[in-house]
Amino acid sequence: MSQSIYAEIGGREAVEAVVSDFYDRMFADDDLTPYFEGVDKQALFAHQVQFISAVAGGPVEYDGEDMDAAHDGMGITHEAFDRTAEKLEAALRENDVPDEHIATILDDVEALRDPVVEEDVAAPAGAV
Repeated sequence: MSQSIYAEIGGREAVEAVVSDFYDRMFADDDLTPYFEGVDKQALFAHQVQFISAVAGGPVEYDGEDMDAAHDGMGITHEAFDRTAEKLEAALRENDVPDEHIATILDDVEALRDPVVEEDVAAPAGAV
């Protein structure tokens, strides 16, 4: 039986480091910060740790809203989705996650494009 990605990359501590790095990158991007206005950043961090842990095969189940509900009305564009995926990839690389695991995680994220991107809703002012 092979180890999960979660175990191979270092478990919760490693996932928290990746998520912290990821949000540092997201909040430093002036084109993405409008999406986070009025958002509880601690809750967002906790849900993202839970989500990445679940995607990586950790002993965690994601109990947040489904992706449609969580992103409904946010006006997330394909460009913003792509920039977010790029920031996640950079955070994974910065935290020494092996390439094959990065690819698996990013494939799982890409599968969420349709429920997250809203083509017919305007992006927040100042957002991509």
